[in-house]
Amino acid sequence: MSEAVSRRSAMRLLAAVGLGTGGCVATVPPDAGLRTGAPAPAAAAEPASPARIDSLVERLTLDEKTALLHGARDPAPLGQAGYVPGVPRLGIPALRLADGSAGVRVARPATALPAPVLLASAFDPALAREYGRVIGREGRALGQDVVLSPMVNLIRTPYAGRNFETFAEEPRLTADLVAEMIRGIQDEGLIATVKHFALNNQEHGRDTVDVVADEQTLHETELRGFEAAVAAGAGAVMGAYNKVNGVHACESKPLLDDVLRGVWGFDGWVMSDWDAAHSTVAAIGAGLDMEMPGGTHFGGPLREAVRGGSVPESAVDLAVRRILGTMDRFGLLAARPAARPARDAAAGARVARKVATGGAVLLRNEHDTLPLTGAAARSIAVIGPTGQVPFVGGGGSAHVIPDGAAAPLTAIRQRAGNGSTVRHALGEDLYGRALPAALLTPPAGLDDRAVDAGREWSHEGEFRLAADDEWTLLVHYTGQRPGVRLDGEELFPLRQGVAEVFAGGLLGSAPDGMTVRRRTLALKAGVHRLAVTARGGDKGQRFRLRHTTKATRAADLAEAVKTAKEARSVILFAYEDATEGTDRTTLALPGGQVALIEAVAAANPRTTVVLNTSSSTTMPWLARTGAVLQMYYPGQEGAGATADILFGDVDPGGRLTQTFPADEQATPVGGDPLRYPGVGGRQEYREGIHVGHRWYDAQRVAPLFPFGHGLSYTTWQYEKLTVRPEGGGLRVEFTVRNTGRRKGTEVAQVYVGPSAELDLDQPVRALAGYRRLTLAPGEAQRVVLDVDARTLSSWDPEQHAWVLGSGRREVFAGRSSRELPLRSKAVVGSR
Repeated sequence: MSEAVSRRSAMRLLAAVGLGTGGCVATVPPDAGLRTGAPAPAAAAEPASPARIDSLVERLTLDEKTALLHGARDPAPLGQAGYVPGVPRLGIPALRLADGSAGVRVARPATALPAPVLLASAFDPALAREYGRVIGREGRALGQDVVLSPMVNLIRTPYAGRNFETFAEEPRLTADLVAEMIRGIQDEGLIATVKHFALNNQEHGRDTVDVVADEQTLHETELRGFEAAVAAGAGAVMGAYNKVNGVHACESKPLLDDVLRGVWGFDGWVMSDWDAAHSTVAAIGAGLDMEMPGGTHFGGPLREAVRGGSVPESAVDLAVRRILGTMDRFGLLAARPAARPARDAAAGARVARKVATGGAVLLRNEHDTLPLTGAAARSIAVIGPTGQVPFVGGGGSAHVIPDGAAAPLTAIRQRAGNGSTVRHALGEDLYGRALPAALLTPPAGLDDRAVDAGREWSHEGEFRLAADDEWTLLVHYTGQRPGVRLDGEELFPLRQGVAEVFAGGLLGSAPDGMTVRRRTLALKAGVHRLAVTARGGDKGQRFRLRHTTKATRAADLAEAVKTAKEARSVILFAYEDATEGTDRTTLALPGGQVALIEAVAAANPRTTVVLNTSSSTTMPWLARTGAVLQMYYPGQEGAGATADILFGDVDPGGRLTQTFPADEQATPVGGDPLRYPGVGGRQEYREGIHVGHRWYDAQRVAPLFPFGHGLSYTTWQYEKLTVRPEGGGLRVEFTVRNTGRRKGTEVAQVYVGPSAELDLDQPVRALAGYRRLTLAPGEAQRVVLDVDARTLSSWDPEQHAWVLGSGRREVFAGRSSRELPLRSKAVVGSR
């Protein structure tokens, strides 16, 4: 029979396994990963001094205390997200807080790392630590004290706009990676902030939606990554925008006090997401310590609440102690704080390239389309706008200013070398063509217009269409957005909320850095009136108005087909641009890309589609292609990394961390608006613990590509599985053999089935462990993985504790959640 595991026992178990979640992946040694010659600040590992903190709190005035509990305007901003003033008279320094999910987001250049979802695809916790160390070192070098990263919310729906910023649909993999990324960040002396606590799994309605999830679902899915982050020593936690079971996350006592601090023992501080605090008394009483980015609730209202007696000053003191204690732990309160390191751009670039190649997922490869060799490598057509314009990263708070980024076309030409022919065709025009000079009556030059500071320029004219058409009008500008009115309608009005600020990592700006907005319109034959007004503002500005039409799109498509026919191989770069603040409205590729892929693949079956997308994509064109390579948002070194994979210099060792559905309805939330996006402001996690691949298994739904899928340029054989009880869990052993003629990388995966003796909902199969292997041709390796008691347990909502799933358990080993050639059974004993 199953046996309850007490909370205290669970915490001892967490400490014992190192990663904070249990399972089969060994803890990464502290010195693994990025080595720059500069040791991590010793103070980062030191416990806070209670006596020092008590002394500081006693000397602080109420005004000074509350000033530490909310953001303020930075008198010397560095382009970061937030600032908290210090108390100079007591030696308490200010805090600067920067976004940093894929690199440090400030006004200066930083390493633009691949998106976290690409990092996760490598299934390599040691690599996550290296990734974290780049962020940690660069954050310190760029004047920051806190990084608002990592994001650990699960990929629950493929529509979520920030899926590229997080890791996986699988709680176990997410927990392993977030723990090591935090260790990497904090190895370098930067405070990590795990976010968004909790259930912020979509952008649609994120400020208001009430997310309803039962206790078992919470603990077995979303909370597991946060628990691992706490066990790894995260200095800060960011509360989410949404409500959780009827209460705003930033004032949820069950989350912030009962679970985070009571069960997990978190001793850092909790900050709100930006403008996610909704109260004073309830929020600080629930355990929120810091309001960001201002003091709407924790400034004057908090001081008044203390003086009026509705908030005891001891609650303010507790929040201050948590912040100062964390600062002290990281050496920020030392009389002589550690010097900030120099930024090592070359080291960052090396890690970026390593991550981009390590996470590349080869989804399809028919007729040896890849790698490119022989004649196929000497005659290449590169098609698509993102073949010529590097797509570095997503939009929103994940956007980073890189030192530089090469175009894939450049990298492919360099790798193909002398004697090869590499041609490019646009295929789809993202930034538009100039309006014909004679279009408007009276005429006006609108392709490169300068407006001086303090001046205003305007023009109004008419044009005539001989037939109905579909136009996309685009305005490019460097200052205040020009007004553009067509037939009396403003085409580019201000957007609501963050949508006005966050416009994507690709489509929001032109290659020369100008901001871009676009609008697609069905225009009738006849006369249309166009009016443009632009203001120079304080500094002056340049702007241009461009367009595409049915005719220009047809010409681009025809050119792409012609270029494809003339080449031996085609590399077609496809994109989907995601950003914070907006969810996807479809899983299909945007614009005319579906038609482009179908036409090009029909012209040349040796077409490889490289996907620079945020999450899973539907592929009605799949069967027509030779190969499909998933690169997500590959960072500043993405061009070289993509070429490495295409030409076979590196084996594609990435595996999917999310299931790709066969169609838009066949997802865990498909066809049920109460699951996504919610109805009447309420959303229910009706799938329960069956997130991601677990749902596909439970419902017996065939995906397009399963969780864990990824092809190699060599072949693999699994054999000789043994499973036996060991240390309260199971020891799993099997052999993986490279049976091909090339060196290759494999991710061996282990899954465990349910316990018949546990009367709780359980997955058909849950990921229990994995091992990334690189083997020479003919080489074999015996893989040994220990599956611990936590991995074999479920959360019992009646006992409010983990219970061990004892009895006979089935264990599977193989290449993905749906390709598991080995299976065996073993008995898990009661404890």
